[in-house]
Amino acid sequence: MIDTIFVDLGDTFRVIRKDEAYSHTAKARICELLGIEADPEVFYRDVIETRYSKYREWALTFYCEAPVKTLWTRWLAYDLPRDRVEAAADELTWAYRKTKGERVVTDGGIETIEELHARGYTLGIVSDLVGTQEVDDWLDRDMLRPYFKTVQQSSLCLIRKPHPAIYYYALEECGSKPEHTCYVGDNLDRDIVGAKAAGLGMTVAVQYPGKKPQTVTEANHPDHFITHFSQLLDLFPALR
Repeated sequence: MIDTIFVDLGDTFRVIRKDEAYSHTAKARICELLGIEADPEVFYRDVIETRYSKYREWALTFYCEAPVKTLWTRWLAYDLPRDRVEAAADELTWAYRKTKGERVVTDGGIETIEELHARGYTLGIVSDLVGTQEVDDWLDRDMLRPYFKTVQQSSLCLIRKPHPAIYYYALEECGSKPEHTCYVGDNLDRDIVGAKAAGLGMTVAVQYPGKKPQTVTEANHPDHFITHFSQLLDLFPALR
């Protein structure tokens, strides 16, 4: 019996809403924080994104997330004054996240979490992302913190999925048993493979319309696919 549900954030519980003006403002803020006089779009494309691709290759190879100061001083702005970069690292990371667009809760997401909580499930977040302040600010702003007993972020524990340790941290904080826990995520090779490696009792893959199809294998095949977050309510009846 499943009594605990952990959810991913990016492209699962939250989605990106594209906004060119929003993204451009974030790119300009990166230049301002770094003291760079350049076209924000060009600097972002030719420097930040090029360097971030190398960082991401490292992160996915070692299942690791670097602390934000290390991210900027080792990979993204290693050729700029270290003191300035370190002092701005948190804000730089938040600006980098904004360059992709505005992150909002998926349609029906809040109502679904509220209902699952009311049905008696222990809920948690297990997510890979850079930055240490964004999620806390968002949970407080949307008044969602009371629903989640654990919030595990790779940027804080420094471990990325599919490494099973990040799931173990969540289980320990919740006092939940892996065989009674479900994980809900969108990436088969990270979310589902990692949850299985941690011994979770159920996996659910989100496949929102318009997303690029993924190759399904024996190793990454979830127990269920859903196309709308609210379909979790069909899978998890009331516990009490």
